[in-house]
Amino acid sequence: MFEGSLPMTPKPETLFVAADAAEAKGATPVRPVAAAGVEAWRKGLDAPQRRWAEMQDFKAAKGSVVTLPSAKGGLEAVALGLGEDGAEMADIWAYAALAEAVPAGVYRIDASLSGDAARHAALGWGLAQYRFERYRKAAEPVEPRRLVLPEGLALADAVAALEGLFMVRDLVNTPTEHMGPRQLADEAGILAQRHQASFRCIEGDHLLDEGFPLIHAVGRASATPPILIDLRWGRADAPKLTLVGKGVCFDSGGLDLKPSNAMRLMKKDMGGAAHALGLAHWIMTAGLDVRLRVLIPAVENAVSGNAFRPGDVLSSRAGHSVEITNTDAEGRLVLADALTYAAEDTPDLVLDFATLTGAARVALGADVPALFTADHGLSMALAQAAAAEGDPVWRLPLYAPYEEDLKSPIADMVNAAETGMAGAITAALFLQRFAADLPQWAHFDVYAYNQRNRAGRPQGGEAMALRTVFRYLADRFPAS
Repeated sequence: MFEGSLPMTPKPETLFVAADAAEAKGATPVRPVAAAGVEAWRKGLDAPQRRWAEMQDFKAAKGSVVTLPSAKGGLEAVALGLGEDGAEMADIWAYAALAEAVPAGVYRIDASLSGDAARHAALGWGLAQYRFERYRKAAEPVEPRRLVLPEGLALADAVAALEGLFMVRDLVNTPTEHMGPRQLADEAGILAQRHQASFRCIEGDHLLDEGFPLIHAVGRASATPPILIDLRWGRADAPKLTLVGKGVCFDSGGLDLKPSNAMRLMKKDMGGAAHALGLAHWIMTAGLDVRLRVLIPAVENAVSGNAFRPGDVLSSRAGHSVEITNTDAEGRLVLADALTYAAEDTPDLVLDFATLTGAARVALGADVPALFTADHGLSMALAQAAAAEGDPVWRLPLYAPYEEDLKSPIADMVNAAETGMAGAITAALFLQRFAADLPQWAHFDVYAYNQRNRAGRPQGGEAMALRTVFRYLADRFPAS
């Protein structure tokens, strides 16, 4: 169980019951029903329950739920609609809707589920019960809905997944007042201690001494100094996996100041760092056979007399000079130094996560992260994992002709193209210049936030593409 400084509500292990536990014997059965099988299901009910189901107009639409009363007025059973595509019986959000619809109690799924379907059912069940209540004066206690673990699913696996996903949500939901660069580093340190990982921070002017000028430039205007977080775990001779997360704990836009409506959610601009830490916890808990490294440049892009300016030319760790065309394109700057540093360790695979561009949201919306990689095999493997997990990503091209838009008349490159077009692609092309020495690299441009409440996805911080990436990594680097 992960014990960080943030309250994880509820504790994932409280949401499940072992199949051989005494509580499991009296669990209320839940019958998954596909739309095509709803008539056959009705025929199996007794007459009062059949009439009740008909009165509720239950047609097994995906995520629909009908509770069936007993003769004594209690709850005898529950039916969960799986929709037209009911054969897979693995839709996470249908099971999330189930957990939100039933009263407190213990439930078991009255069906044989495949390994994936069992895992997805448990994840949906757990994600639906997440709450962020740190700032509520008197949060109402909520009795959890508990699920008997489906056959073949280990409690440790379900808990590890939910802890990683909950961690992302908690970190993103916490405002910058309590999740600035120092607090983010503290959370990473707690994670390192939990897993007996090595941990180091390079802070403030030491970043200049050790060759991270871009990270320092972006973060120097804040009252909290910039920090580079470096966590390492795993056996020394295992394949090297490095996760890089954008840790801009608040983004005012710098001197190119954002308008207030665009600044409102900028506590979530460290969503990439949250993804890297949540995924790292999941990887370490599962014991994947990797030499894991996590690099997080943690900064606040603030405004003060020493803020970096439009027109400045900054040095980078890689030796490239960067002319600043927009101080609000700061995330790619801190990632550039981190990616260069990652390459010096000759990793086998580097994955970076960042809430990088509004252009990716215009192209794909809030729910679908943009994926960039020059490796077609890696792209295909991630796409297959995404399809299996129901956790979408969409590859956008690293279209080389757009590199023209990154040319500077006085430096090696600009930090942001001024054409107003293909912003997600040009940002990824900027990063690619600093990832050129990496054998395999993929960049995820994520939104990290749910704009509205949906089953299992409350408004607030969200892990996106994390289930996809973990599945890919677990297949490639299975636990020994």
